Amino acid sequence: MVNLALKGGKPVRTKPFPKWPIFDERELEALKKVLESGIWGIRGRFQKEFEEKFASYQHAKFGVSVINGSAALEVSLRALEVGCGDEVIIPAYTFMATAISVLYVNAIPIFADIDPERYTIDPKSVESLISDKTKVILPVHISGRPADMDALLSIAKKYDLYILEDACQAWGSEWKGRRVGAIGNIGAFSFQSSKNITSGEGGMIVTNDEDLYLKAWSLHNCGRSPKGPWYKHDLPGGNYRMTEFQAAILLVQLERFDEQTERRMANAQYLDEKLSKIDGIRPLESDERVTRNSYHLYIFRYDSEAFGGISKAEFAEAMQAEGIPVSVGYSKPLYKELYMNYFKKCPLSCPYYGKSVDYSKVKLPVTEKACYNEGLWLPQNVLLGSREDMDDIIVAFEKMQENIDELKE
Repeated sequence: MVNLALKGGKPVRTKPFPKWPIFDERELEALKKVLESGIWGIRGRFQKEFEEKFASYQHAKFGVSVINGSAALEVSLRALEVGCGDEVIIPAYTFMATAISVLYVNAIPIFADIDPERYTIDPKSVESLISDKTKVILPVHISGRPADMDALLSIAKKYDLYILEDACQAWGSEWKGRRVGAIGNIGAFSFQSSKNITSGEGGMIVTNDEDLYLKAWSLHNCGRSPKGPWYKHDLPGGNYRMTEFQAAILLVQLERFDEQTERRMANAQYLDEKLSKIDGIRPLESDERVTRNSYHLYIFRYDSEAFGGISKAEFAEAMQAEGIPVSVGYSKPLYKELYMNYFKKCPLSCPYYGKSVDYSKVKLPVTEKACYNEGLWLPQNVLLGSREDMDDIIVAFEKMQENIDELKE
């Protein structure tokens, strides 16, 4: 008798998980207000209001809204005056924008390994990579889980380095009660379509440093200053401004975010408890210093040996057939990506840098294990489901374990 849906059996579930994005008449009304105002872009009130509310929400004094999270990272690096010859230490288990933003300012990404229990950047690996060229540590709060900010702040202070937080997946997440983004010098957020607060695209820079705020604001708005003449351009800025339509939607999205976050956290905790009892499945390790996790992703670790040697991609396919949207996530470390070859001449072999970088020689064992063998994801909208939805997920995992021989066929 066939049991697994992948082999022709009956799936655990056929009904969908909660759809994303979630919206109601409040977004429609907000868009209508912008439309009728006639102010759709510059000098509108919604951008300013959202900047102030979101910055305050993240325990920051200042916010600069931009077109996307990638731009938030790039503008932040420029505000820190990172450029030719500078090194920026980043993890390789992250979205490409983390590395590309560094390369776009003509700086050099230096890849650190990740913590095997948490998947955030490993402070010990970071410290081992610091050179006289290092200027910034760029931790990624992957999936909403804050990196070890205590250790990273200590390293940054020791070596006189900046910290730019990639918080593009971590709205509202907290490290020891402090919300990420402005724990370091400056932080970047994303509001792209899949994100837990979304306007289709959009991003935000937050900081508690007024000088960095003024630089970032100028760089995102054609080099102007907040109170200067419109056609006075002091810095080589670009146009990275958010529209009023995006800001209006995001203000509404922020209203329901706390409730959604509490639901995601409760469901994630339930999954941690139940899945940890299944041989071959290990949730990421909890950390009492992480006082809030926004859970853009639910990441767990898969041991193929416990499932008859089936690869993580094959396991994900089998789970998808059962109606559970498990994803392989990042399947290659950033230093193995083909697009890194695009930058071989500059900045990687720039004479100003004085060295050359060969990413083919980089090997980070924990990162590679996460990418190739171990790390699997569930998307954030799944965590907005009911307790019965979570039970379906657990049943599907148990079904895989109970039918290993069938899975191997």
